[in-house]
Amino acid sequence: MSVVVLLDAGPLGLVTNRSGRSEVNACRRWLASLLDAGTAVHVPAIADYEVRRELLRADKITGLARLDALVDSLGYVPITRQAMLQAAHIWSSA
Repeated sequence: MSVVVLLDAGPLGLVTNRSGRSEVNACRRWLASLLDAGTAVHVPAIADYEVRRELLRADKITGLARLDALVDSLGYVPITRQAMLQAAHIWSSA
């Protein structure tokens, strides 16, 4: 069975931030270690939306470019109604 990691908005926002902060660098190392291990990592549409709206609100053009590049390299998982219903159930059980 292969492992697939879907990035939530928290780590996605961190890896698209400027380098320098220790948590940003740690998150980037974590992502790199997953990719180096052959783990499939993808960006769900909802996480892209959550990070993108904040980058747009703050007019962070470079951050948007980093987000676009990351989504292009990792892959994008579109939202379906069924996926959102399942996500709501998982969230409510956590």
